[in-house]
Amino acid sequence: MSLLPLSLVILAAFIHATWNLLSKRAAAAGAAFVFAYNLVACVAYLPWVGWVLVHSTHSWSLAVASCLVFSAVIHLAYSLCLQRGYQVADLSVVYPIARGTGPMLSSIGAFILLRETPSPQGILGLLAVVAGIFLISTQGDLSAFRRPRGQDGVRWGMATGSLIASYTVIDGYGVKMLGIHPVVLDWFSNLLRFFMLAPVILSNPARAMEQMKGHWLLAVGVGALSPLSYILVLSAIEMGAPLSLVAPAREMSMMVGAMFAMLILREPVSAWRVLGCLILASGVILLGAA
Repeated sequence: MSLLPLSLVILAAFIHATWNLLSKRAAAAGAAFVFAYNLVACVAYLPWVGWVLVHSTHSWSLAVASCLVFSAVIHLAYSLCLQRGYQVADLSVVYPIARGTGPMLSSIGAFILLRETPSPQGILGLLAVVAGIFLISTQGDLSAFRRPRGQDGVRWGMATGSLIASYTVIDGYGVKMLGIHPVVLDWFSNLLRFFMLAPVILSNPARAMEQMKGHWLLAVGVGALSPLSYILVLSAIEMGAPLSLVAPAREMSMMVGAMFAMLILREPVSAWRVLGCLILASGVILLGAA
């Protein structure tokens, strides 16, 4: 992976960790919050997608339309699953497990569907990233996962991670094989998600408004940052970066999340978590040099 795509992925990791912190703070709002930040994303990124559609050539086909629909369905399931996970478990459990499960499964999908063959250095980097995430998740204490909240975090984190793997492969295929512009793919996926979720929200708008009290600014933040972080990743793939290496490199967000927890939330960070961050960073460096 060359320097520019790697830089985009690292920047995306910082942005991704940031919007997940915001989303965790609005966990109680559930589906209403997902609907709100999808609306913000559609409005905020409309000028950009309009400019891309006017100044770029796009070929629309059944394959492209199918990719957009599948992407929207899986992204919506991911958003709802993540929000539910944040309702029942801690960020420090759900987030690392979700981010750790995703790259393993998406890399397997990339090997099978996109026929990408990683170098030995790339494989070593992938293993280092996964090992780092594991240490960050457990902090050297596997008994944490046997506690009730830990079990909830594991279940929702793994479910979220499997959806991450699914949309990473589908969107990677759309950008790399079908030639869909990253901004176009993400915006239309957001738009479709908005209409899919609208009937649920409009069935009881008063309840949705009640759930969103105090969370509107958080929705604006997530709506602005979430698409940007993913567009940067898709842009790296469009530049030719192998999906099987981009997916685990994104997990640098775990190191960023740990840093936020220590510096912003003042959470105690154990030596195990610091070690996990160092191993994860080493894995990202290996992936970048592969």
